[in-house]
Order: sequence, then C-alpha cells, then structure tokens
Amino acid sequence: MTEEIQHKQDNVVFVGKKYAKEYMWAVVTQFHQGAKEVIVKARGKLISKAVDVSEGVKNKFMPDAKIKDVRITTEKLTSEDGTKTNVSAIEIVLIKEN
Repeated sequence: MTEEIQHKQDNVVFVGKKYAKEYMWAVVTQFHQGAKEVIVKARGKLISKAVDVSEGVKNKFMPDAKIKDVRITTEKLTSEDGTKTNVSAIEIVLIKEN
C-alpha cells in the first residue's frame, strides 16, 4: 500500500505512517490554497492519527476550522496472497469558517 499526503483530489489528505504534524501542514496548505473543505482519510490503526491530525489543525493551527462531518466505513481489502480482510476506515471533513 502506497502512502501519500495527497491524491488526485487536491482536498484529500491520506494519513499514513509519517508524523501527524506533516499531515496537519498538508491540511493547512490546502486551506491556504483556497480549498473550501479538506477531507482527512485513514484506515485501520491510523484512524486515531487522523483524529489527532484533525484536532491538531482545529486547536493549534486554524481556530476557524470546524469538523463538518465524520464518515466511517468498512473496506474489503485483498492481500497479496488473495485473502480478503475487512478494514475500518474514516473520513473527517474539515471546513474553514469565515
């Protein structure tokens, strides 16, 4: 699985194994570039880091940011050996008030 800060959608930040602060800066950068909302996405064990990123953006970097929506789901992933597993996933939608 490839981890990325950004994907084809400019307003999506995929949380991976980097430090949380790097993802916070990615979110802040998206807002400074004019994004109306930014979606923080994570799977499995990284869900708690996505929450930390979202809360960090709100509390430390952008007090005018607000959580608009939280979506949770279960994704079915196929491993290299062909076995299928269920993995929890989260999307946290942040908006900038003003």
